[in-house]
Amino acid sequence: MNIGSLQLRNNIIFAPMAGISDLPFRTIVRSFGCGLAFTEMISATGLVRKSEKTFRYLVSSPEDRPLGVQLFGHDPETLAAAARIAQEQGADLLDVNMGCPVKKVSKAGSGASLMRDPERVAATVRAVRNASNLPLTVKIRAGWNARQINAVEIGEIAQECGADAVILHPRTADQGFGGKSDWSLIAMLKRRLRIPVVGSGDVRCPEDAARMFRETGCDGVMVGRGALGSPWLIGNILCHLSGSEISTPSLAEREEIVRRHLMLSVDFYGERVGIRDFRKHLLWYTKGLKGGAQFREAAGHVSDRDSAWEALREFFQHCGDEIRP
Repeated sequence: MNIGSLQLRNNIIFAPMAGISDLPFRTIVRSFGCGLAFTEMISATGLVRKSEKTFRYLVSSPEDRPLGVQLFGHDPETLAAAARIAQEQGADLLDVNMGCPVKKVSKAGSGASLMRDPERVAATVRAVRNASNLPLTVKIRAGWNARQINAVEIGEIAQECGADAVILHPRTADQGFGGKSDWSLIAMLKRRLRIPVVGSGDVRCPEDAARMFRETGCDGVMVGRGALGSPWLIGNILCHLSGSEISTPSLAEREEIVRRHLMLSVDFYGERVGIRDFRKHLLWYTKGLKGGAQFREAAGHVSDRDSAWEALREFFQHCGDEIRP
């Protein structure tokens, strides 16, 4: 799959998720073969103001390639300036977030709220396109609410203003992540655009990805929440699409993945912050495993590397072979 000048090794893409798609988790997900991974969304204003915390989101590694950098903001010129900074910092692709439904983002005119102003959408895409020669995508939603479904209109504007692909999560902003995503909108957008369309939403197993390709004709599939606690989903999707056998990791393999992810988190953030940040992943990784509920309760009190190692060792030693659906 190609997005502009960027040639991807496959068309399975890891989503930008706030508080989740950091370098440690991207590194784990990439080990299962995704063609492209995104940073969590990054404030354009923060980059322009040279915020140390914001620049931290751009930290990458040789294994973390190709890297898509997702920017959010409401001012076209600020987004353009941020795009130049992201390119200087080594981004392989840029994405403008027009899909985030979170109130503190949309209230400021950013994220999904941009879709309510087609003229600003056009100005934003043009400004970022003129600021950088990197491949450019725009991530959108179905629309603001059920009365304002305008994904096709916004996708066409993005295309005409220089975007190289459009990523569509077909829920409205007011749906958040509830209800069911409307894949028919992905199919409609694909029929209307000349550039690639990437579908997103409700991909929780390999069969979902295959069905999205089949039902919508999309060029790529983006995996987000389905990979939480099961980053191997990416690899299983690729196996399923190629006709190879898929498999559930053994307990020993799961433990190895969790330990590696924890180590990466501690190395990246430091012990105190790394352990604290990793707790949410412990909840996801142990979901469906025998004894997982008790472990998740205890994991909330893990505060250092040694206690985390010991808790994991004990859990995987005693949870047995039962994996519940």
